[in-house]
Amino acid sequence: MGIFKKEKVYTTQKDVGQIINQFVTYLEQKGFKTQYKEENGKAIVQAQKGGILRDLIAADRALTFTFEKLGEQLKVTAGIGKWIQNIGVTAVETILLSPLFLAIDVPEMLWTEHVESDLMKGLDNIINS
Repeated sequence: MGIFKKEKVYTTQKDVGQIINQFVTYLEQKGFKTQYKEENGKAIVQAQKGGILRDLIAADRALTFTFEKLGEQLKVTAGIGKWIQNIGVTAVETILLSPLFLAIDVPEMLWTEHVESDLMKGLDNIINS
């Protein structure tokens, strides 16, 4: 088992809240159930979906995206984490300090196809537009 996660750093003037709102809309249009929390230039977005990803990820897990704005840089990390109950009432800082990404056995080809090739490209378009 390994931790499948991808990290990317963008240079952008965009507000984290604006990026999160657009990304959540994008995920929901692709059929994902989402939850998110944004505060103080940091954010967490979680997404769950049936189909092939349901076969890869247990019901209590989700694709998890963390966002951290540092000046003109935005660091985004995508991975698989535990679905956080009541994310709306939990401080983002607290979540980011906990072990967020889980070690699971995911076929690399499927991870690449669904996360890196699709969702991260969508995020690229949102941030760079």
